[in-house]
Amino acid sequence: MNDTTPGIRIRPGTPADAPAVLDMLDAAVAWMNARGNTEQWGTTPYSQKPGGVERVERYLTENSPHIAERDGVPVGAVVLDTGPSPRMPIPPAGEAERYVRLLVTDRQHAGRGFGAALLEHAAEETRRAGVELLRVDCWAGGGGGLVAFYARNGFTPTEPFLSGTWPGQVLARRVG
Repeated sequence: MNDTTPGIRIRPGTPADAPAVLDMLDAAVAWMNARGNTEQWGTTPYSQKPGGVERVERYLTENSPHIAERDGVPVGAVVLDTGPSPRMPIPPAGEAERYVRLLVTDRQHAGRGFGAALLEHAAEETRRAGVELLRVDCWAGGGGGLVAFYARNGFTPTEPFLSGTWPGQVLARRVG
């Protein structure tokens, strides 16, 4: 599928994408840490976290993964599911939904609209499935920058939550 972001193609993800997704996650942790953010994802590279590799492999086999490519190189990923992670203290939607379980972009391509393009693709996939609600949860700390990113992309904050001491925010977007 071609997207509105120039030079981007979004395709279904496969298990073969695991190394690229893990590289993006590792780079995201390093980028956050370099800016003093050690609370969101910790300091351990994602690929070295207990269960990290297995979680990404599950995302790419059991969920609905989509990979953004530029010139044939993965630059981002979004993973959709039918609900939030059972490990998160998130209230049920009360209706059919698609849920963004993972959104990551290559930090070398930050600010080029790939994350926004992936979220728009997620909204289209949700509509195509005949579902009207797309939700996501994210880290609400650090001044709320991530919550603001989702709001700029059509999501409305709904329920705040705590996962241990990790402040989170659920956001929703109507797509139907």
